[in-house]
Amino acid sequence: MRGFSFKNMSFLLLMVLLMWCFHIETCNARRVGSHWRKNQAIASSLSKKKAKAHGSSHHNSHGSNPKQKAPSPKPAMPTPTPSPLPSPPLPPPAATPIETPPPDQNAPDSTVFNVLGFGAKGDGSTDDTKAFEAAWAAACKVEASVVNVPPDYVFHVGPISFSGPYCQHNIVFQLDGTIIAPTSSGPWGSGLLQWLQFTKLVGLTIKGSGTIDGNGAVWWQSASDEDDPLDDQSKYIIPINATALPKSPFPVSSSLAKMPSVKPTALRFYGSFNVTVTGITIKNSPQCHLKFDNCIGVSVYNLTVSSPGNSPNTDGIHLQNSKDVLIRSSNLACGDDCVSIQTGCTNVYIHNVNCGPGHGISIGGLGKDNTKACVSNITVRDIVMHNTMNGVRIKTWQGGSGSVKNVQFSNIQVSEVQVPIVIDQYYCDKRSCRNQTEAVALSGINYANIRGTYTVKPVHFSCSDNAPCTEVTLMNIQLKPQQEGYHMYDPFCWQTFGQLYTPTVPPLDCLQIGKPANNHIQGDDDVC
Repeated sequence: MRGFSFKNMSFLLLMVLLMWCFHIETCNARRVGSHWRKNQAIASSLSKKKAKAHGSSHHNSHGSNPKQKAPSPKPAMPTPTPSPLPSPPLPPPAATPIETPPPDQNAPDSTVFNVLGFGAKGDGSTDDTKAFEAAWAAACKVEASVVNVPPDYVFHVGPISFSGPYCQHNIVFQLDGTIIAPTSSGPWGSGLLQWLQFTKLVGLTIKGSGTIDGNGAVWWQSASDEDDPLDDQSKYIIPINATALPKSPFPVSSSLAKMPSVKPTALRFYGSFNVTVTGITIKNSPQCHLKFDNCIGVSVYNLTVSSPGNSPNTDGIHLQNSKDVLIRSSNLACGDDCVSIQTGCTNVYIHNVNCGPGHGISIGGLGKDNTKACVSNITVRDIVMHNTMNGVRIKTWQGGSGSVKNVQFSNIQVSEVQVPIVIDQYYCDKRSCRNQTEAVALSGINYANIRGTYTVKPVHFSCSDNAPCTEVTLMNIQLKPQQEGYHMYDPFCWQTFGQLYTPTVPPLDCLQIGKPANNHIQGDDDVC
């Protein structure tokens, strides 16, 4: 046995061991029989779960058998969602962003109320009043809604009130069509003070390219001198032939029905806050075109007022008991004051306005029938006036009380204006007025940079004996006569005290420098 090595013995032992293992596997195969495939599938499933639990490092572990044949690919079984770190929940449906489809051009806007949709015809003859009322009633319930008066239609509308105070705020009245007033007396009854009225609203805006036509000629033609008193202009405006001023240029026509003596304002706002009027045209109003009563926060711009210069009492814009008012960038042509500022007005700013024809821009008349009037903080600047009766004017009645304070007139360009600068404390629009000593006190009235041509008189200051005008200042006043057949008058001053900061053209020697010797002491009735 010397030749039999340890290597040979190891080989024999290995062969015996292999044969014994083969015998055992064969027996096991017989014993499990047909269950082999089932056990193999279970083992494969357990292997996958184990691999999932241990991660990717399991593929390099020592327990793997590289000689084992991989099973045939099978459809993947659904893997349960692991319990740790669940996916975040989806947001609620309301917060889920969705793609907005393009707007339907034919779908109605729930905030726009077109008068055509409420039965308006817009043919110029059918009475559309009820349709406008219905459209307003619907819009009134919706904040920031729009009442749409579309272009290319003419709407015949009678007297109407677009009322608050229970309407929502910031309603827009979009006026692009034309609204015309009735020309028969029936809709007006015994007479009304307004035609289209907006009351007790907040944030209302009237805008657009449309027109409000008051059909005023039918009213002017039926007017009488007693119904329509004219401005008291005869005492300082005298035609060259010294004849009386002409009567109404609109003779009564027998073919027209007699209209009521009370004439309506075309567009009136009452008791409202933050009101805007822009873009529209108001023409041929029976009386005032646009009026604001008891309003706070008024903005008017890009407005056009258009009526003949001989239409009686057709003020362009009338302000009363209103404050914080801005009027700008507008063209005002009418038969009375382009802007009329009455009692109770304060913080009024007017600029970049064209005025004419008309009676200029006026404060007053104030104090009528012994009433108290208070006006303060008025600025009128950058104005162009052509062919007007007055330029800038303050007019008060005898017997009144109260005061006008802090008024600035500056950068006024006048052309063929009869009397560019006027203070008249003896105003009277009747045939005769009783002389009275009390008057509305005027102080702090400033004129600067007023230039151009006049046709009758450059300056007319007629102040009260009992309450003279004080602190009247003038600077850079250059007014030259328009020599075209008019009778010219020199400047006139009475009981007017103040200061000339620069020489005037023509010289204003009648102004009394300083303060009156017996300055009027304000009583309780004068304090505002």
